[in-house]
This record gives sequence, structure tokens and C-alpha cells, in this order.
Amino acid sequence: MEFDRQLRDSLGQSLARRVRHALRVTQAGLLYERLGTAFWPLFSLLVFVVGLALLGVQEALPPSGLWVAGGLVAVLALLSVIYAIRHLRLPYAAEAMARVDADLPGRPLQALSDTPLIGAGNDASEALWAAHRKRMAERLRGVHAIAPMLRLSSADPFALRLIALTTLGMGLVFGSFEKAGSLRDLGGSGQEIAVGPTWEGWVRPPAYAGKPTLYLGDLDPEFEVPKGSGVTLRFYGADGTLTLRETVSGDDDMTLHDFIIRQAGEIEIDGPTGRLWDVALQPDQPPVAELVGEMTRAPSGEARQEFRLSDDFGVARAELTITRDPEAVEKRYGFALPPEPREAITLPVMLPQTGDRTEIEGLIAENLAEHPFAGLPVRLSLTAWDAAGQESAATLGESILPTRRFFDPLAAAIVDQRRELLWNRDNAARTAQVLRAVSVNPTEMFDEMTTYFRLRETIGQIEGRAGRLTDEQLDSIAANLWEIALELEDGQLKEALARLHRAQERLSQAMRDGATPEEIEQLMQELREATRDYMQQLAEQQGDENDGTDMPDQGQQDGQEITQDQLQQLMDRIQELMEQGRMAEAQQLMDMLAEMLENMRVTKGEGQGGQGQQGMQGLQDMLRDQQQLNDDTFSDLQDRFGENSQQGQTQRPGQQPGQQEGPSGDAETNPGEDGTRPGEAPNGQSLSERQQALRDQLQRQRGSIPGGQGGGDDSVGGSLERADRAMEEAEDALREGDLNGALGRQAEAMEALREGMRRLGEQQAQSQQNEDGQQGEAGGQSGSDAARRDPLGRKPGDAGRFGSDDELYQGEDVYRRAEELLDEIRRRSGEQQRQAEERDYLNRLLDQY
Repeated sequence: MEFDRQLRDSLGQSLARRVRHALRVTQAGLLYERLGTAFWPLFSLLVFVVGLALLGVQEALPPSGLWVAGGLVAVLALLSVIYAIRHLRLPYAAEAMARVDADLPGRPLQALSDTPLIGAGNDASEALWAAHRKRMAERLRGVHAIAPMLRLSSADPFALRLIALTTLGMGLVFGSFEKAGSLRDLGGSGQEIAVGPTWEGWVRPPAYAGKPTLYLGDLDPEFEVPKGSGVTLRFYGADGTLTLRETVSGDDDMTLHDFIIRQAGEIEIDGPTGRLWDVALQPDQPPVAELVGEMTRAPSGEARQEFRLSDDFGVARAELTITRDPEAVEKRYGFALPPEPREAITLPVMLPQTGDRTEIEGLIAENLAEHPFAGLPVRLSLTAWDAAGQESAATLGESILPTRRFFDPLAAAIVDQRRELLWNRDNAARTAQVLRAVSVNPTEMFDEMTTYFRLRETIGQIEGRAGRLTDEQLDSIAANLWEIALELEDGQLKEALARLHRAQERLSQAMRDGATPEEIEQLMQELREATRDYMQQLAEQQGDENDGTDMPDQGQQDGQEITQDQLQQLMDRIQELMEQGRMAEAQQLMDMLAEMLENMRVTKGEGQGGQGQQGMQGLQDMLRDQQQLNDDTFSDLQDRFGENSQQGQTQRPGQQPGQQEGPSGDAETNPGEDGTRPGEAPNGQSLSERQQALRDQLQRQRGSIPGGQGGGDDSVGGSLERADRAMEEAEDALREGDLNGALGRQAEAMEALREGMRRLGEQQAQSQQNEDGQQGEAGGQSGSDAARRDPLGRKPGDAGRFGSDDELYQGEDVYRRAEELLDEIRRRSGEQQRQAEERDYLNRLLDQY
């Protein structure tokens, strides 16, 4: 009371109330600490027992075990109470005041309760003391209650309290309050519960449903589960006390306590603790399969068919079946005979190994150019199955099964006769006669006599059988005819390329030997002729509309168009340098010319199609550069944290490893061995400057792409607009030194570029279809197979897809290898010692794949 009066006199009514409130709350916190320290054993014991009761441990113990367990719990509870009584010490007000006062500067509460020992009656001393008390009172304006600090680690070194809380949590999640309610006194009723009658049951939905196991005792009287769910029941007690009745499995044997739910019905447990459930089947629709567009052909003859699959729980497998359509074949020549029976072609559809399978879009690609059905009308049937075994309605389509095109007349005739022979082997005599007729003049038809002799030998094999050819002989003859046709088709191109190489080698040798101007003129003329012949053959091979009689107007090498005039100018410059004696420079141009011709791909068409192809190539190059910039950004991020861990230095945001603050506050870096700073390209550009250059390139590129300047989100322009925004944000993040944020924006830019390329490819395909008007030909094939490579060294796919439709990994271990890669990524992402940015990068990989 005296202290309260002094507080009121010194502090005033309001501040005195705040001090008293802080002291009371602090004293209550001290009481909580003392109670927790004293009663934690008893609390842990009670929590542990409740958790075991929820889990139903008492039901697994015999009556004697329950008595022993109950006695042990009672003894431990008594010891815990004794421990609490011995260690409980109630807090006093002085202890609360000391804890509050220790948190204030100068201990003002202690100072206000003190009295001076000397100076009583002295005006100066009393004035000094009053000033001191006033200063201490001012310090009390920041008074507040001190939170309790319950620390039990020293009193509970084995963490028994945490074990008890974990047991309670397991009981709440996996246990049941009904099990806890079965724990009675350990008298007669306890013995009845321990021995029965009681039961347990679980419902296990099928794996494809993705749902957890359900405890039957916790389910409502009416519930629904997917078809194929398993039920397991366990009865405890005397035999016959509890009985089972169910109508969901369709089985008449009621003694089976493990069964499968195959139909809607009831499950009833008859007995003292029995229950009744009305079970309904959760709807499971059959999958839906759809063929998207017409079957198309790659330049190599590969057949490609887009598809779309969907299912409410996920597609388990799918396959495309190709059957011959004899009724659609014109009955003339060798096809006038009825066809021999042949098995249909079954192509399994490759589905994603991870991720969602409810909606799948993809491409079936298979090279069937050598199959007996190739070049003939076929029927297509796409079928899908879900994990429950339900089959989709077959999606039907019709097409001409794509095959390789042959532009050499003799090769095309051989392939036609091969097709007729595979249609019906009774055409053997006619096939031999036609092949002899088309090869009657070998000196004009064959460039190499070995190919002629091989064809004659194959004709002899056909004529050598008086009766029908066996299956083995037919397959061998068909394989020989196909190889002969390939030799005839590709032989001229190979010869032209070899002649071109010989001309280049002779000219290079002339540079080294110091040839005369006359010799140089002769060798250059030979090089020009060889170049013209090579491009002529290349045009015949790759141009579906080029008849090979005219010189191609232009070629394409590494995404850049090269005209005939430019090639002529380059060769003229080589001749001029040689005549001036500047052989080193001439040799450099020769090497450049050789590389250009080696990678040459002939193109055709101008206007919008040409612009679209140039735009596609520009986007591919830009995507590759953006990927390289993303890799460099991630490397800089790793280097930054690597130096931080080694040097123990704290860097400001945006400062690269090895940087120092310059006079202007900008980060300065020490050049490396190649003269570049970390985060810079060899030309001295920083990461942000490289990102800005890519953005400027994208803005220029959009002007030359049809539809690249505007449109909705689903258009080419919308995708490129998103890429532009992402690049701008990445540039800003790089300038601020936020490498982690820049990585995310760069990933968004790459995804938007891929989407824009896909949209542009679809636009080109539609435009080409409108121009050609030919069924089964996709317009996107005209330029999408250019000899470009992505950052992984793969060819770009059809219709603007950046990637590859080639089979990059084959064999029986393909799925095992994919699983190993995913497991390694998961393992690394779970290692806490790795940098947070690296773990985020690995997690993004897992989210994508």
C-alpha cells in the first residue's frame, strides 16, 4: 500500500495504473512458468494416455495387460503430483517488480521505492533527490508487462513432452473418438470390451482415384466411393456374435471379410456394435479420344497425327490402330487383284509419366514409309482406356498413309512396283516384267552399274520362283527394292556433293601451291559448276513443286537467306583475292563458302510465307539467346553465394562476387582472364544490357512477323507482348541486382516465346493449307524442318514447336532413366544445405515435369 501511495504521488494516477497493470500481468506470467515447470510431467502423462486411447491401443491388450497398464499410469501420475508439489513455488509481487524493473533503464521502480540516508532537512539535497525521482518517473512511461518464458529443455532432456504431443496428434489424425470411448473402468465391463464384440473396417479407394484409405467407423451412413474400392473388416469377440451382410461385391459368400465394391448396395454389420451403410458408386466416365486434324507427312516420310485425350480420373493408356482400306483403292494395274490379309498397325501413344493425365494433347510420330500400307488409303482408329479398364468410343478417321517421296523417275517406279508386290504376291510376274522394262537401258538410267546389277539380281529372285513367294522371300525382296530406290534417289545428290568437295579441295591446293591466274580461272569455273549442280540436286530433293529444271532462287543457311547472286559475288571475291596473292584471306572465304554450302537448305515462296519463316527462325534464335542469358544469370547467382560462403562477406543486393564499391556507388568488378567481368558477355555487355538487347531485337522482329504487333492473348502478337513485358521486368531486376527475380522473369519470357512460335507455326500451317488445297499436307512443313538446332542440339519440331520430334532416347530403360532423373532432382531439392535459390530452381523443374 505504501508503494502504491508513493507511485501515485510520484507518477500520477494514470501512470500508476499502468505500472500496477504491468506488475500484475508479469506476476501472472511468473505463475504460468512455475506451474508449467512443476506440472509438465503430469501433463505429458495425461496427453500420452489420451493419444494411446484415441489410437485404440487398449483394444489390443488383454484384461491383465489393461490392469498392468492402468496401475503403471496411476503410479506415474502419483509421482508426477509429488514432483509438482515439491517444485511448485508461487511468485511474489517483489519478483514481478524486479523482472519489470530489470527491463527498464536504470531500474526506476527500485529508485522510487528508495529513501535517502543523508541530507534530510537540507534544501539542496532534497531538491536533488526530487529531481532524481522525477527523472526515474519519466523512465516509467515505457513500462510494459514481461512475457513468460517457459523453458523445459533442462528439466526434460529426453523431450518426453514432445513424444506425448506427437502421440496425441497421431491419435487425432488416425484414431477415433469411438475407440477412446471404449476405454471404461477395469472391472467387468472393461473385460467385455477387451474381448469383444467389436470390429474395425477400412475402405481403400483404387490408386488411380488419388484418395486416402478411409476408416469405416468414421464414415456417414451414406457414402460414395469409386468402383473397385477394397473393403477390409476385422471382427473381435466370440465367433458368431458379429455377422456381415453386404450387396456391393456381388459375391454370395458372406464369410469373406475382404471384398471389392463392384456395385451400389449396402454393407451391414449385425450384432451388439453393428452398423449399416448405404454405399453409392462415385461416377467414373469413360475416357474420350479425339483425332485432331489430318495425318501429315514429314520430309523423311514420317507419319504424324495430333490427338487429344481426356478422362475424369486420368488416361491409363491409348493406341492408334491403322488398317488398310481396300475399297478406297482404285482397282487397276496390280491393285486389280484382291489384297492379301495383313495385320493392322498398332501404335502405342506415349503418355506423360508424371503430372496430370486428365487432359492430354500430343503428337503420334512414326516412320512407316517402308510398311506395306504406305502410300495407300487407310482407316485410323484412336482408342483410350482409363485405370478402371473403361474403353473410349473409337475415334475414326481416313487418310493416305504417308511415305517418302521419290523424285527420281526410276526410283519412284521401283517403289510403285514394290507396293503392288506387297499388295498381292501374285503380282510377282508383272512386277518383274515392269522392272525389266524400266531398266532396259542401264547406261542412261543408272549412274553406278552396281545398283543396276543389284536390281537385276532382285528381278531374278522374283522370277526364280515358279510358285508363290514365301513370306521370308517377299520381305527380303521388298527390303532390297527399297534400298535400291534410296540409292537411286540419293545417289545424284551424293555425287554432286562429292564433286563440290573435290572442287573445293583442288582450289585450296592451288592456293597453297601458288597457281597461275589461268589455273585459278579454270578451277573457279569448276567450283561454280559444282556449286550449281549441288544446289540443283538439293532443290530436286527438297522442293515438292520444283521440277529441278531451273536454278533455285535462294537457299537458307543457319536461318539466313542466301541468294545465287550472293554466292556468285563471294566466289568472285575469292578469285580476286587469289589473283592478288592474298591467299590467307581467300582461304578464309573458301572455308566460309564450304560451311555455307554444307548447311544449305533450299527454300521456296515469298510474301507472307517467307516472312513467317524468317520470323520463325528469328524467334528460335532469340529463344536460344534468352536461354543462354538465363544460364549465365543462374551461374552468376551460384558464384555470388559461393564467394559469400568462402569469404564470409556480406554483399549489397545486386553486387556480383569480387565487386567493390566505386566512387559513385556502382558495383565495380575485376576483369577475369578473358578480360570480361562476371555477368558480362565477352563483348563487355552486362547481363542487363544483354537483356535489353534481346528486348530490342524482339521489338524489331515483331514488325516483320505477320500478326506480331497486336491481337488477343491467344494470338502471336499477344504471346510476343507477354514476352516483351517479361524481358522488361527481367532487365529491371538485373539492373537492381535481383538475380533470383530475374530468373523467374526470364523463364516467363522463354515460355511466352515458345507459345508465340507455336501460334506462328499454326498460322503458317493454315496459310499453306489454304494455298495448296491438298489434303493430308500440313503447310507448316515447308520451313519448320530447317537445319537449325536448339540449345540441346536437337532439330526443331513441326508446326513451330521448339524442340524435337525425334526419338532422343530409346530402349526398355527409358522410363527407368526418367524416374532416376526425377528422383535425383527431388533428392537435391530436399538438401537443406543447398542455397535457397538453387532449391527454388529445382522445385520449378519438378513443377514443370
